[in-house]
Amino acid sequence: MPEDPFADLATYAALPRLTGLALNADGTRLVAAMQQPDSKCARYASSLWEIPLGAGEPVRLTRSEKGEGAPAFRPDGTLLFTSARPDPDGDDDEAALWTLPPVGEPTVLSRRPGGLGGAVVAADSGAVLLAGSRLTHSTDEDDAQRRTARKDRKINAILHTGMPIRYWDHELGDESSRLLLLAPGAEEPVDLAPDATTELTQAAYSISADASTIATTWRARRRHGRAPATIAVIDVATGKRSIVAAEDGWDFGSPVISPDGRSIALGAERDATFETPVSAGLTIVPVEGGAPVPVQVGDLWPTEWVWSRDSGTLFVAGDLHGRGAVLAVDPLTGAVARRLADDAVYSSLCPTPDGATIFALRSAMDSAPTPVRLDTGVTDQTPGALATPAPTPELPGSVVELDVAVADGVSVHSWLFLPPPSDTPAPVMQWIHGGPFGSYNSWSWRWNPWVAVAHGWAVILPDPALSTGYGQGCIDRAWPYLADVVWHEVEAVLDHVLERPDVDPTRVALLGASFGGFMTNWIAGHTDRFGAIVTHAGLWALDQQHATTDAAHYKTGIFGTVAEHPEWYADYSPHNSVDKIVTPMLIAHGNRDYRVPVSEALRLWWDLVSRFDGEPEAMPHRFLQLTGENHWVLSPANAEIWWDAVLGFCAEHVLGEPWTPSTLL
Repeated sequence: MPEDPFADLATYAALPRLTGLALNADGTRLVAAMQQPDSKCARYASSLWEIPLGAGEPVRLTRSEKGEGAPAFRPDGTLLFTSARPDPDGDDDEAALWTLPPVGEPTVLSRRPGGLGGAVVAADSGAVLLAGSRLTHSTDEDDAQRRTARKDRKINAILHTGMPIRYWDHELGDESSRLLLLAPGAEEPVDLAPDATTELTQAAYSISADASTIATTWRARRRHGRAPATIAVIDVATGKRSIVAAEDGWDFGSPVISPDGRSIALGAERDATFETPVSAGLTIVPVEGGAPVPVQVGDLWPTEWVWSRDSGTLFVAGDLHGRGAVLAVDPLTGAVARRLADDAVYSSLCPTPDGATIFALRSAMDSAPTPVRLDTGVTDQTPGALATPAPTPELPGSVVELDVAVADGVSVHSWLFLPPPSDTPAPVMQWIHGGPFGSYNSWSWRWNPWVAVAHGWAVILPDPALSTGYGQGCIDRAWPYLADVVWHEVEAVLDHVLERPDVDPTRVALLGASFGGFMTNWIAGHTDRFGAIVTHAGLWALDQQHATTDAAHYKTGIFGTVAEHPEWYADYSPHNSVDKIVTPMLIAHGNRDYRVPVSEALRLWWDLVSRFDGEPEAMPHRFLQLTGENHWVLSPANAEIWWDAVLGFCAEHVLGEPWTPSTLL
């Protein structure tokens, strides 16, 4: 490995990365899923590793070219995972549910046409709740035959009857999602909602410890393309289904049923409108009826929640003040009993059966996700680190935490990443995060500032208005998506940093993706202070994007039409300022991006090319089209190409250095 793996792009793309944890029933075995490139470096594949809870080194448990993921334990200690690895007794390449006993080789536990995924295990009974699918016009009896016919004849036509028809990077409508229960000893799973058509699309679900009760999201289609998210409870014995959380103007999601089956913790998000900002919270709903209990998390933006084994505590993780936190909540009152940690972002929470310990993945700006141990009885603790198969490489620089005053009573939390001290001030990259409801508070493998630092750049990561973890006021002050307010706060942070003697105020680039790409596109038409602008998956013509995104019901519900809000569209749709753009722009976009369709990049590219009054080879703008990628760049090779283009383009136009594009192109 090179001395600095962040400097060598191929080495960086190949670094292993942890994605999830699973704990067995008695709290003695912890397993992690870890991604690495496959043998051809064409895709990331997961393997499962055992993490020692005491002394020792991690042990690899699975090996296959296809990879294994979504680990979960049954009460008897067998480890479940999903994989499309070859079955010695068959040739089906769809994901099946596999079981790995404490001693022995893995075997297929269940297989179904269309594949299986998302295994959730009932803690006491060992029943497994799974996601599956069936062709929309099939029955269980003819589904396999019809799938084979479609595959053999290369049929990919879909006849839609309503919305949604896409989600992030894949098509909807050809299959109907199923919610399946595999009982202990059973060979075939049972369909828990045989009458469902589109209601279980992208469902989140959970199961009580005795497997008697299921909680799931349920999206019944309504008029005008709406499908509000409600929460349904299914009684497994009778098949009876009842809606326990549904309210006009609200969406409910991520239901987590308590082990005793009496309560459901779920996310609640208010439907935003042009006048009403997004508002998200967490509530606890009694299964048998009664008043819901709002969880009082303060400024924390909840991202994950899990019950203690005795159902007496709800553990909540989320964004908080530029970092993250884990809270212990009293489910009877919704009050926070303790704040276990607030130094980093925590995910994949795994409480032990006695409730004394939580194992989790900890992620920070200077640390890749790594397994740790938290004591549930201690407040604001330093977590105990566990051995990891994916340690954080030595960092190529340093990071500084900032709070910059941008207005009366308003400060913006930011991070500044710096290369080692030098006699020459470092050039600067100003990044703007996506979302917009997000935060620069944890490690990112995609947009990792340490890669830029290793190539000599200082990188500024601000959390301006619309960021999460700073309370409702942070969102309200730039609603609805007021680009000028966000830019004012970002620019104030930039100006503050550029006063430092170790950075060069004359050599600055601007970068952003998704909402950050919308911002870079808008800023390009409102200032010439940057030497280069990189816009990835950015919104360009808002009247076009709002109706073509996979979330059209959401975007049009907020912003309406140009006729309804003409001044807003005139001021904030970036395409209206195209004639003012003078800064060289690198556009990067994936063809399979349905959240921000590639039509945004195509229209931006045409608007730039058609207005350039010169020979084509002299045009400074570039378009990196990633025909097989989605909203993100997920293959190792394409990630390497993307980084090469970003660093090379910025070096050419900000530093005056020649750029020869990657030989992989």
